[in-house]
Amino acid sequence: MNILVTGASGGIGRPVCERFLAAGHCVFGLDLLPSPLAHDCYAHHQADVTRPETFPALPPVEILVNNAGVQNADDIGVNLVGAMKVTEHYLSPSIRSVLNVASVAAHNGAEFPAYTASKGGLVAYTRNLAIRLARYGATCNSISPGGVRTRLNAPVMDDPAAWGEIMALTPLKKWATPQEIAEWVYFLTVVNQSATGIDVVIDNGESTASARFIWPSPSP
Repeated sequence: MNILVTGASGGIGRPVCERFLAAGHCVFGLDLLPSPLAHDCYAHHQADVTRPETFPALPPVEILVNNAGVQNADDIGVNLVGAMKVTEHYLSPSIRSVLNVASVAAHNGAEFPAYTASKGGLVAYTRNLAIRLARYGATCNSISPGGVRTRLNAPVMDDPAAWGEIMALTPLKKWATPQEIAEWVYFLTVVNQSATGIDVVIDNGESTASARFIWPSPSP
């Protein structure tokens, strides 16, 4: 199948691409940055999800993963509007599944305001899209990760005090790896045939214990 992954260069996006490639699919990556991936079935395109004029011409997309995201940098424009622009641009009757990467902040409202709003909007858009894609027999779901061990979260992972507070609030005493999130993406887009319009929270129980958002205070 032809898979399109946004935010493909690092973080969660690169392991998602690698998971699809390992299963024998053709993967197209979109990102502002170049990709370190080198694979016969991978094609990378440097593009801006907020600017459709930068979108490459691709063969019919069968699975779309909207993973591109930012924090405190035009969050609504990139995380929500960008995902909508990419989706509407590449939608066709060939579509089999769409997966949007939201955040547990969409449920507990505990993070930065614009980030929280962007991810909450993405969950709502997922439900709208699920209704519209049903005529193609296609599914559309979202996942809402809590903490994931990516470079974006280095400010708390590298801060012993902040990390200790987070672990004290997290029942399973760990964060997910990007590779684990990639398995969820693969399951919901390839294995899953019947669940649609749902959001899956993957946060090691953190949101069930507390809605506190822990982040280092800026230096004076």
